Amino acid sequence: MNFIFFMPDELRAESVGCYGHPLAPTPNIDALAAQGTRFDQCHVQHSVCTPSRCSMMTGWYPHVRGHRTLWHLLRPDEPNLLRCLKQAGYQVQWFGKNDLLSQDSFAGSADVAERRGKGVFGKPAYPVDDPRFYSFLFDAYEGPLEEHGDYACVQAGIDFLRSKPKEPFILYLPLIFPHCPYSAPAHWHNAVDLEDLPPLRPAGLPNRPDFHSLIRRYRRLDELDEGEHEALMRKIQAVYLGMTGFIDELLGRLLNTLEDTGLADSTTVSFFSDHGDYAGDYGLVEKWPSACEDIITRVPLVVRTPGGKAGHVVDEPVELFDIMATTLEQAGIEAQHTLFARSYTAQLQGAPGDPARIAYTEGGYARHEPHCFEGLPTRDFFARDKANIYYPKGAQQQDYPDSVGRVVAMRSTTHRFVYRPTGMCELYDLQADPQELHNLYGDLSHRTVQQRMESEMLRWLVQTSDVTPFDADPRGLAGSPY
Repeated sequence: MNFIFFMPDELRAESVGCYGHPLAPTPNIDALAAQGTRFDQCHVQHSVCTPSRCSMMTGWYPHVRGHRTLWHLLRPDEPNLLRCLKQAGYQVQWFGKNDLLSQDSFAGSADVAERRGKGVFGKPAYPVDDPRFYSFLFDAYEGPLEEHGDYACVQAGIDFLRSKPKEPFILYLPLIFPHCPYSAPAHWHNAVDLEDLPPLRPAGLPNRPDFHSLIRRYRRLDELDEGEHEALMRKIQAVYLGMTGFIDELLGRLLNTLEDTGLADSTTVSFFSDHGDYAGDYGLVEKWPSACEDIITRVPLVVRTPGGKAGHVVDEPVELFDIMATTLEQAGIEAQHTLFARSYTAQLQGAPGDPARIAYTEGGYARHEPHCFEGLPTRDFFARDKANIYYPKGAQQQDYPDSVGRVVAMRSTTHRFVYRPTGMCELYDLQADPQELHNLYGDLSHRTVQQRMESEMLRWLVQTSDVTPFDADPRGLAGSPY
């Protein structure tokens, strides 16, 4: 069995056609779902790139080894799926961004690891003194399509498939789009008509975590009048959908190559992302390390495997790091470390999921770990440059550390519960309120649900608090029977 991991960055599930968006230009993703299995409720273990990927490749929750930051990647003493495959004889080809492995981990985890291309985004749409500058909205990408970073990385993958590669292999394509800045090649940048967009989730809702209002303040979005703000947020979401359409085009090219080379019958293709994006909803942009709404945690997971059931939909929750357990099982490799991830191989054959399962997401930093925060002048290149669009993010974390405090969230089939020890907690009835507009935490009508979820969260934290190595050290002294 060969594997292809096609991984856009920051793609939320609801912005894909087969997940219900009426305007999403995603015919190739939709076709892949019709040929395989679509997991409707796949949730990530962290809302930021690096820690989410660390969980995905280890089968561990972020708290097991403290992978909750951009600065702490998987090191050689830690397990990772790519190394497991390489040690089992797989050829590992990697084209795209990192956000996963420390530099010392590459040699044992990949045969080829490259990032191709010369550019990805256009130029900022507004001057630095304009309140819209920090919105992440850029002009269209104007460079040659062949030099676009995502195009070039997928083309490298296509060239590899055409090279009659030695099997088995895994082709890992961690791309950039639709990660902000919001900017796409012109055809896709303007592909979605603003007038046709469904209404966005409103800004300024009551009983929300303070980072909602602080993000708008630090990014100067609160300086816009209501009409300007609404127009800007709708344009951002339209461009985000266009960026998703560009990713879909690249996936189609890769899938066509897989068919042309005769490798489709021996290759499992997995399409997924590491977390979502606000993309204008709630009046917000990008993501936040302690954010836990569905548009941040719910990502597409579409898998086509040889012999699998076509057109199957799994409605029950799964967690993104289940990719690790599933791939090991499909490859016939026994894990040599504790996995909290679960295999979904049975679901690929048409089985339902577990309706009692709860998906967990973690994030944020505590005040006792200042080295984790963004915006450190001694480390972060954008901390010193107010002309960088990431400057407000670091400044907010330094000025208001509790706005990015630690968080644990749990997502069942019916409810979401979010616990913040230094901030606002949240509870949503997703059947009555799927857009998470009404925070019910502390509401007496939902007291029983809240208590039940709090108790379950405590049980989960105790059961997953650490891992014990599989190997053992001798306890006796030399020459002693003890």
